[in-house]
Amino acid sequence: MCEVKFRKAEIADVPALHALVESAYRGESAKAGWTHEADLLGGQRTDEAALRAIIVDAAQSVCIAAEEDDIHGCVLVSDKGAGRAYLGMLTVRPDVQAGGLGRALLAQAERHAREALGATVMEMTVIRQRRELIDWYLRRGYVDTGRQEPFPLDDERFGLPKTRDLVFVVLAKRL
Repeated sequence: MCEVKFRKAEIADVPALHALVESAYRGESAKAGWTHEADLLGGQRTDEAALRAIIVDAAQSVCIAAEEDDIHGCVLVSDKGAGRAYLGMLTVRPDVQAGGLGRALLAQAERHAREALGATVMEMTVIRQRRELIDWYLRRGYVDTGRQEPFPLDDERFGLPKTRDLVFVVLAKRL
C-alpha cells in the first residue's frame, strides 16, 4: 500500500474526487483496475453537484486517502440512524488497486461509523453482477442479507445501463 494519510473531504476536493470516482468506475481507465462497473454501465458514476451535496450534509462524510495533494482513494459513510451506517463509493485509483488501500479505507469507514456515529451495523449495496466485489466484502466479514434493492435504471445521474437486469444486493456487517 502506498503511504497515505486519511482526512475528511472538503468542497475544494470535489473536482479531484469526481475525477477519481469516474476513473475507477467507468470508461476505459477503470478497466485498469478490478473493481470497475464499465462493462455494466456507461455514462457517469456521479457528478460534482452530488459530491458537493454529500460533503455539506452533516449526516454524511467522505474520507479521502491522499499522498500530499494526490488523492488515491475515498469512501463515503452515511448515518442512517438507529445504530445503522451506510458505506458507499469505496474508490481506489485503478493503478494502485490490489495494494491494500481498499482494506485500509474500509477499516477507516468502519471505525468512523462506530466511533463518530455510534453505529453497530454497516450496510451497503453492491450490483448483483459484481460477484468478485461481493466476494471481497464477504471475506471482510460482510454477509448477504438476502435483501435486494432496485437499481435506478432510468436515472442517468447513476449511469447508462448496458443491461436492464441490474439490481443491488444488500450486504451488512456488525461493527
